[in-house]
This record gives sequence, C-alpha cells and structure tokens, in this order.
Amino acid sequence: MTEQISNGKPLTVNPLKVSQPMGASLALLGVSRTMPLEHGAQGCTAFSKVFFTRHFREPIPLQTTAVNHMVTVMGADDAIVEALNTIASAEQPALIGLVTTGLTEVQGADIHRSLQVFRQQHPEWAGMPVVPVNAPDTLGSLESGFALAVEGLIAELVPPSNCAGQASRQINVLASSMLTPGDLDALKTWIEAFGLLPVVLPDLSGSLDGHLDPAGFSNLTQGGITVAEIAGMGAARATLVIGASLYPAADLLHARTGVPDYRFAGLMGLAACDALTERLAEWSGRSRPAWLGRQRSQLMDAMVDCHMGLGGMRVALAGEPDGLAMLARFVASVGAEVCVAVSPVKADWLDDLPLAELHVGDLEDLEAQAGKRHAQLLLANSHGVPVAARLGIPILRAGFPIHDVAGAPARQWIGYAGSRQTLFDLYNLLIGQRQALAPYRSIFWQGGPRDQETAALALA
Repeated sequence: MTEQISNGKPLTVNPLKVSQPMGASLALLGVSRTMPLEHGAQGCTAFSKVFFTRHFREPIPLQTTAVNHMVTVMGADDAIVEALNTIASAEQPALIGLVTTGLTEVQGADIHRSLQVFRQQHPEWAGMPVVPVNAPDTLGSLESGFALAVEGLIAELVPPSNCAGQASRQINVLASSMLTPGDLDALKTWIEAFGLLPVVLPDLSGSLDGHLDPAGFSNLTQGGITVAEIAGMGAARATLVIGASLYPAADLLHARTGVPDYRFAGLMGLAACDALTERLAEWSGRSRPAWLGRQRSQLMDAMVDCHMGLGGMRVALAGEPDGLAMLARFVASVGAEVCVAVSPVKADWLDDLPLAELHVGDLEDLEAQAGKRHAQLLLANSHGVPVAARLGIPILRAGFPIHDVAGAPARQWIGYAGSRQTLFDLYNLLIGQRQALAPYRSIFWQGGPRDQETAALALA
C-alpha cells in the first residue's frame, strides 16, 4: 500500500501541476474540425496556447471569450453566446468545446444555461454540437481536465443504444493524456495488425502528430476522430481503456452502449504488452504477427543487456498520476528503485504502486526528497531540467510540457518497442554518470604516462 503524503505547504513554490482547462482543451484537440473555446480571461487561453505550441510545435486552434474585469462583475453569459455564434459563423466547425476556467468557475458561470440561451437565440446552429466542460483550475490537473472532456464528448455525442458488437471488427480506445501521438500511432498499428479497426478517443495522432496537411492551413483541428466516429462507438465489439483516469469515462460509455471494456493502467513492460496482445488475438482469432513477436524478443534481449546497469538504480519520478504510475511500474520491473515519486494531485489508483510513499506536491518537494535519497536519475517534464542540473543528475524528459527538445510528441513509450527504447535511454543516461577508473601503474613503472592514459585522466 503506497502512502500518499501531502506537502502541507500553503502555496506551490516550483509548480509541477498543469491546469484542468488546458487538459480539457488538449482532449478536444483530438477531434476533427474542432474549435476549443475557453471561457475566461484572455491570458488564461494565451497561457494554454503557449504551452501547446511549444510542446507540439504546431499551430493550435484555441479561442477565448476574453472576459474582462467589467464582464466578470456584471456577468459573462452574453460573452458565451456571442463567442459561440461568432465561431459557428466564421469557421462552421464540426464541434465546439466550451471549457470553463478558474475565473469563470469562481464567478459561478452556468455554461449549460448559456448554451441553452445560444440554442434559443440561434436556431440556425441547432445541428452543431457543443460540448460543455466544467474544468476549474483550482482543482485537479491536466489529466483530470482531459478526462472530464472525454466524459463530456461521450455524454454529448454517443447516443444510448443496444447495438454493441454489430461492428464486429471495431475496437474503441479511450486514450489517456499520458499517451503521445507517437504512442497512439503505434497502438493503432498494433490493433490493425490483428485485422481490427481502432477508433481512438481522443486521437491526437491524427491532429497533433506534426504532419503537413495537403489541404493547407486551417483555423480548426486537422485530423483526429470525427464526430460521426464518436457517435458510432456504441456498435463496437469492445473498448480498450488505457489509463486509470479514464475509468469514469469508460463507465459512462458502457452504461450508454453496453459495449464491454477492458482496462489497462499502462502498456509498458512485458506483462502489460503480452496481456493486450493476447486480448487482441482472442478477439480477432488470429495469431500474433511475426513482427510483433520479434519486437517482444528484442525487448527481452534489451532487459538482459541492461539489467546489470539498471539493477538498484535510484530513480526520481514526477508527473501526472497515469504517466507516473506506468513509469513507476516499468522502472520497478527492470530492477530499478523508485526512491522518490511526486504527483501534483492525489489519485486512488496510486495506492498500489511499487513504492512505500508518494508525495503530493511540486518540484521543490521533488528536489528536496531526491537530494536526501541520493537519486541517480530523474524522469520529469521540461520544468524538471533545472532541478536535475542542481542535483547533478541526468534527466529523461517525460510528460507534458516538453519544450526544450524536438520530437517529444513523436516519442513512443508504450509497447514492446517503446519499452525497449526507454530501457536503452535509462541505461545510457546512467552509464554516462559513472566515474572513469584511473589507469593502474605498477610501482616499478619508470616512464611517463602513455598518451591514451593521459587522455583518459583528462576525461575523468
């Protein structure tokens, strides 16, 4: 049983947490031809857009109601109606996501009532779906905001039905915020290898995978799951749920459609990957493809190659609950020790991690605990880079945001191949920290140091 320990500080000193509205907007960006609309101050949306742009290095469609101090006092309902009408008229999106922020939640904005007013005043947009998401940034984190948006998409777009299994090859996938576009690409290939058709909600691999669209620039999301595909999720054979944060969304989808779901906290390491492969083979009636078997054997060989270097390695982890849990289990499975783990929020599914305690706090707490426990390596987002520098240990960037290296969204973490690459990355970072041994010289040595010995000493 993992004890979750709150830091008890009155304020955050070095933030690890990313806000709920940002997470909700991220989920909406995985739906085709969508415009997320954040109801709040202009600066809130600008903050989200900066984070997304720096992480994905792509243009990000995101709008705001631009609530100012006068509107805050007098009421911002009219701003919602005006913004929805403006977006619908100018862009004609397939979907608008209406997300609250800290300011409007404190104000007490009723976005559901405002949406009703919009429907009454603008019947010409009756066929345009709008998904309201209450996501106060005073609570939760990016991951919980992401999950709330997925629940909102299901509630708004998936009709109650009893046609589960009619699309016998279709497999729904509810994908946690911990999965990168590269992960989703790999997961879809994994499922398709068994002759099955994945429908991923939300599908960031289609919209934020860094592709150049032949249609050119658009003010809406380009790629991702369509509204029609979301509506058709009730006919699927089964639902794969990747990440414990989406279990409530899975409960809602099952209640509406009766489609059975199968839940995975993560997809790193042999056990989790084997479990998914066996499930897909059962559904399809096909044996495991040869290339997938080869990837499995490559992962096993990498575990043998790296176990001497990783065994007993002390790792510090910081991140959102889903990603932290997956990485903690994987690190422990290869013989390393998670000496400190920090999450920005509490989560029930963190109670059974392979560690005695977990700190709920910020990067200041991470730095203090990692220094005290002599961590050898850090896994965290880009905000953890200065922490690693002060501790004098290497960092493997993981999570969101990652803004100081290119290609983070394309990185694959899950599956046999992703697990193998993570093993190599961990090993290589650790081996680079080892001190070089000084060359041995006999007491009878009469000459000076050899050139290569001098060079080795200089590098040490």
